Amino acid sequence: MGLTFEEARDRVEALRREIEYHNRRYYTEDNPSISDADWDALMRELIHLESEYPELQSDTSPSQRVGAPVAAGFAKVEHEIPMLSLANAYSTEELLEFDRRVRQVIGRDVTYVCELKIDGLAVSLRYEQGKLIRGATRGDGDVGEDITQNIRTIRNVPLQLSEPVSLEVRGEAYMPKKAFALLNEQREASGEMPFANPRNAAAGSLRQLDPAIAASRRLGVIVYQLAQAESYPVEYHSEALEWVSRLGLPANGERKICRSIADVIAYIDEWAEKRHTLPYATDGMVIKVDSLALQQELGFTAKSPRWAIAYKYAAEQAETILRDIELSVGRTGAVTPTAVFDPVQLAGTTVSRASLHNEDLIRERDIRVGDVIVVQKAGDIIPEVIKSLADRRTFDYPTFAMPECCPQCGEPLRRLDGEVAWRCVNPSCPALIRESLIHFVSRDAMNIEGLGEQWIAILLEKGLIHTVADLYRLTKSDLLQLDRMGEKLADKLLDAIEQSKRNSLERLLFGLGIRHVGEKAAKTLAQAYGTMQNLMSATVDSLVTVPDVGPKMAESIAGYFATPGVQELIRDLEDLGLNMDYLGQRIEKVESPFTGKTIVLTGTLAQADRKTATAWIERLGGVITGSVSAKTDFVVAGEKAGSKLEKAQDLIRSGKNPSLQILDEGAFLQLVDAAGLRD
Repeated sequence: MGLTFEEARDRVEALRREIEYHNRRYYTEDNPSISDADWDALMRELIHLESEYPELQSDTSPSQRVGAPVAAGFAKVEHEIPMLSLANAYSTEELLEFDRRVRQVIGRDVTYVCELKIDGLAVSLRYEQGKLIRGATRGDGDVGEDITQNIRTIRNVPLQLSEPVSLEVRGEAYMPKKAFALLNEQREASGEMPFANPRNAAAGSLRQLDPAIAASRRLGVIVYQLAQAESYPVEYHSEALEWVSRLGLPANGERKICRSIADVIAYIDEWAEKRHTLPYATDGMVIKVDSLALQQELGFTAKSPRWAIAYKYAAEQAETILRDIELSVGRTGAVTPTAVFDPVQLAGTTVSRASLHNEDLIRERDIRVGDVIVVQKAGDIIPEVIKSLADRRTFDYPTFAMPECCPQCGEPLRRLDGEVAWRCVNPSCPALIRESLIHFVSRDAMNIEGLGEQWIAILLEKGLIHTVADLYRLTKSDLLQLDRMGEKLADKLLDAIEQSKRNSLERLLFGLGIRHVGEKAAKTLAQAYGTMQNLMSATVDSLVTVPDVGPKMAESIAGYFATPGVQELIRDLEDLGLNMDYLGQRIEKVESPFTGKTIVLTGTLAQADRKTATAWIERLGGVITGSVSAKTDFVVAGEKAGSKLEKAQDLIRSGKNPSLQILDEGAFLQLVDAAGLRD
């Protein structure tokens, strides 16, 4: 029995509150209270209700964080108030000098606020009547880039404040340490260079033209300033941060009011080591005069405020001896060299290993076994070898060279054009099998709870599994022959394996480990083709028409499913009872003049909001883009279309795009009605 409209409305409101609560627990407090699967279930229910009751849809709903269509470029945003950078201090003496200058202007002691300096990308968030309307980068301080669609994907950024106020806040967009480590693992596995640190990763994510990429990277924002705070009912910076927190904005809880510069220095010392325990990277402490009136009195230089300074912690490095370079084989066959060195203390932990990423990097830095090397943690997270101290060599150690054959199976290694990684392409390589199985059972893939890396290794050692299909042939008697395996645990594992058979197609696709196909692309493919059989039959030409799928990924997918061994594996899995269908809502495309064409939607439509119009265009087979270019096929122009319509007209007049067609709302709705989309 369906819900009444009132019941659906109440449930939607409750779901939105609950999801936003869990977003804060996960992203702001790093203290989740439900599993990812439970969170996904809440989101699926919300999306279902919003699709069943379109009048309940809202662009401030957490369901809208998935990202808008890919943009053709970022619009420029002129900051009404410049986003200035801070002057830096690297020593106690420089902090004392900063305090002396402040007191000299003010004529007395002042109170400071200390806040941990997040290592990320400065952003500006603008709210009108409580609704998020714009997100922008700092840029050069005067002009930044409009990244609103990417900002909307960040789950700890409220789309709607708790009060209908208009304001602008500045903050730092960052990538949590766990997300950074996982992203670099994925990049290395696919033959891409890893990001150097979390700041670069956050900046690279927010500057993606496809918001779906930003959405997949679990970014966060910490707010550190209320712009024009003196215009609001607050007298102190600390008071402004408390107020914006009550509105729902994620201000940093790790801050302290200090009554003297001595208190400031003590707080900095307190966090020198403790900061390494935080879920995000920090590279210093920001010190600000608390009184907004005194901030106004102190003013600004051309580059920075006189009332604030950033103390930067020294990068923690250590010298050690490189004892060996070990090679490991990942699930995609990439062979990764790892430095093994005498243990050293870095950022609060003992480290003795660090990835060297690839042969080119080792040669570029002239790193040799036996050298004295300098190591540090990238962004205080991932150990890395900075350099080799060649002038301290006591012997002409040999240069490193990647072996010709796989260290696990002995088959020849290959280096593909355009890649830095050497790969083992032997599908029977024990390392590939082990890593592929570990990936297959992982939480984001088939999510076979309890069947982790150690059990996979034991099952392989005992010869009980050889492929992912063998997981579904395991019996209770098989499991009970293993050490430390009791009946209760065996039943639990078998239940988890059986439950995974009911997963939607996208989990299976991701679990298969097809090169270049990540979690997001797997879902897109499942939505587009609906069944495994349809996807296996897809050509490269068909695949490249799917959003997020480029030529490289399309070639990889087609080549994978053309392999006889893969076809046999899929048949095995289907015979063993695994679901081969997408269980979510599909977007069924309708043949129309829009099919395969690039469309720009501009202006306001009287009979549809932008979300509905976008859905119609996608159903009509069109691809939405954000700006008009020589490749645009159609412009759908509503009221107040503005500059995009003018550019389209110029392209037609100049002959640069004579085939471009401009449709008014009436012509557009005729296409919609001809396809029966408004019935």
